Amino acid sequence: MALKMNAAELKAFLLLEFPQVADEFEITDLSTERLDVALRVQDKHLRPGGTVSGPSMFALADVAAYLHILALIGPKALAVTTNCGIDFMRKPSAGADLLCKNEVVKLGRSLAVCQSMIYSADQTQPVARANLTYAIPRDG
Repeated sequence: MALKMNAAELKAFLLLEFPQVADEFEITDLSTERLDVALRVQDKHLRPGGTVSGPSMFALADVAAYLHILALIGPKALAVTTNCGIDFMRKPSAGADLLCKNEVVKLGRSLAVCQSMIYSADQTQPVARANLTYAIPRDG
């Protein structure tokens, strides 16, 4: 399967459709097999205890899955998350960016299933794992 959108097109799409979050995420690698997205951790992403908040990690996994699916199917703004389960495995560093490595495990006509592994830039072991399911809108 070939990519239908490249990293620049995905970024432009995010700026158009979701400008409120577009500047927080950076695509660092893209292929049909994997999409890597970085979250530039800022004070607003932190929680007490010197760590990145769960909602910030969820947002990273969700954006990575969404962008990877769009890279494979084209610009369909109404693709939506229908399910997400996330396991928080280690404490991410407050002073390091987060990197999400997303794989589309299954891409069907109406559903896509993804797995995202999240790493703190200064750690080798993952800090979280998310499994996401997306509903893909029908054409027309």
